[in-house]
Amino acid sequence: MKRFLLCLMFVSPLPSAERPGVTVPRQTSGDAAVQPKWEEGLRITVGVKDADIVGSDQRAIQAAVDSVARMGGGTVHIQAGTYRLRNAVYLQSGVNLTGEGEKTVLIKEPSVMTPLKLDSDWYDQEITLHDASGFRVGDGVCLRAKDAKTGRQTVIKRTLVARSGNRFKLDKALRENLWQMNEATCATLFPLLSGELVNDVRIENLVLDGNREHNAELDGNYAGCIFLQDCNRVHMSGVTARNNHGDGISWQICHDVVVENCVSENNSGLGLHPGSGSQRPIIRNSTLRGNDIGIFFCWGVKYGLAEGNRIEGNRVGVSIGHRDTDNLVTGNTIRGSKVNGLLFRPERGPDFAGHRNRIEKNRFIDNAPEGGAVIDIQGGTEAITISGNEFTETRGGKARVTVKQGPETKGIVIEGSRSEGF
Repeated sequence: MKRFLLCLMFVSPLPSAERPGVTVPRQTSGDAAVQPKWEEGLRITVGVKDADIVGSDQRAIQAAVDSVARMGGGTVHIQAGTYRLRNAVYLQSGVNLTGEGEKTVLIKEPSVMTPLKLDSDWYDQEITLHDASGFRVGDGVCLRAKDAKTGRQTVIKRTLVARSGNRFKLDKALRENLWQMNEATCATLFPLLSGELVNDVRIENLVLDGNREHNAELDGNYAGCIFLQDCNRVHMSGVTARNNHGDGISWQICHDVVVENCVSENNSGLGLHPGSGSQRPIIRNSTLRGNDIGIFFCWGVKYGLAEGNRIEGNRVGVSIGHRDTDNLVTGNTIRGSKVNGLLFRPERGPDFAGHRNRIEKNRFIDNAPEGGAVIDIQGGTEAITISGNEFTETRGGKARVTVKQGPETKGIVIEGSRSEGF
């Protein structure tokens, strides 16, 4: 017995085994991870004529999205035409939205705004408007107020679902106070496509027009031509997001979002806004043109890739800041930025800065004003690698610098770059 126990003490552990791969997938109840590749899936068409659902506004598109979602997922195809929206199209998990490229245009109707005529408390599910002439049942609205003492701003997005005169019922309770003393207002503002808590969605070959000249501003924390909140695995390709009085495409706390072969242009806010806490975004082969900032890495955006994009004519080309770490910006052409081609924001000190980002093999052409910097690294930013980039300046005037480092920065590596005209 002693000899047997001694032998057991020296037996080597078995190596870890690999789980067998799935070679013949079968659709099993509740299994979304491994499924067969079906030759044909559920598809509903929306169009101004000759479609499964005929209509030219968000109600027709929403009806198709909800119908496909009820049956477990599939595709809503929006045929060529112009669709005028008075509310967002709300995305659903597993429902793809496709169009016919430049022929399929979703445009936001002009916005109207009015003060609230009566106070509404946080537990209310109704509002009373001072002037309700521009509002309809079914409209998407944004309710805003600013606390007179603290300056805290309240922003609530809702839908008007019933009315009596200038008194409207909302789809959901307020859960915030809207008081006249805080200058509470109601405006028909909303994203064109809105996704909250949805997963596994593709958006392809659509033009989304925010009708900037006829709409008030609503920033990218609440809206955009596309706005996503708490979503996973959303893939956008062949999408044009333009003319929005706010962001082009904004996603907040969303993971594994892919934007490729898209255009975001002429938006008053951010072209692409990978927002707070978003992990592993991929931005590839897209054009970001004529926005305030081309790509804005918000708070805590990590392990992202921006590759092969054309970033042109923005105030700032790319902005990186608050705890945005371990991202790679590579192979992009950044041209004609009015202030910086790439900015590392100063934040609140080293604990908050964007560290360990790599800027590699990009082309920077005619960025920054006279005497400015193409790449400006501010605050306590650390461990940045700037490698193999090309810097070109053709405009003349007071000299610009390729890279400017603030006094608190550390571990900035600049190597293998080429410059002309500096």
